[in-house]
Amino acid sequence: MTGAPAPRSDHYSYRVYADAGMAEAFDGLRFSGPIGQLIATTQEEVIAGFLDPVAKRTVLDVGTGTGRAAIALARRGAQVTGVDASTEMLAVADRRAREAGAAVTFLSGDAHGLAFGDRSFDAVVCLRVLMHTPDWQRSLEELCRVARHRVVFDYPSFWSAAALQAAARRVSQLFGARVEAYRVFRRSSVATVLERQGFRLVGEHHQFVLPIALHKRLNSETATRRVERTFSQLGLTRLFGSPVTVVAERCGS
Repeated sequence: MTGAPAPRSDHYSYRVYADAGMAEAFDGLRFSGPIGQLIATTQEEVIAGFLDPVAKRTVLDVGTGTGRAAIALARRGAQVTGVDASTEMLAVADRRAREAGAAVTFLSGDAHGLAFGDRSFDAVVCLRVLMHTPDWQRSLEELCRVARHRVVFDYPSFWSAAALQAAARRVSQLFGARVEAYRVFRRSSVATVLERQGFRLVGEHHQFVLPIALHKRLNSETATRRVERTFSQLGLTRLFGSPVTVVAERCGS
């Protein structure tokens, strides 16, 4: 097993989600409306495709939040454990799983130091976490350590509109604003960490060229699909689409 988890701090990635109100409102903020539902449905389909076959796989969902991915995988037949540093989010996740009739084990845990042995799970899933976590490289190393075969995670791309928003939030933070000043990633940086852990990238899915916030403002699934289909046909989605969901496989597995 790994050493002790990183100490808790006032970093926003802990503070923001250690709030019962945020936990209750989280799904509505992220996945409400036609664009939120499109994002959720697409995410579920992409993850299932990357882990295919899902049934009977043991899966760890790191930073499970309200358990959306964990529940979706459990309903497809996976044996899922979800961990999160926020007990408030876990309470919502546990309730949602019971309401959905999905058998998921939820535990308190930190991505910087997962309390599981090496290669404990067939696959590890981690969504919307590395962009926020204090030490993303250590967290990604932990995902790889406990995965037997595959790791699935996502990140906002350095070569996307998300990079502009991320930069604006960092500037705001410097002036005292309490914002989620997330990071963006270059593919090469991610690949380097994976290679050090004996993994290689084997699949990618790029979502939107236009910012998600703009699509939500338009509030039309039909318009979003048409616009983003055009970008895809022009080859722009592969270059500038974000967030990027990837699957990495242990070499030789």
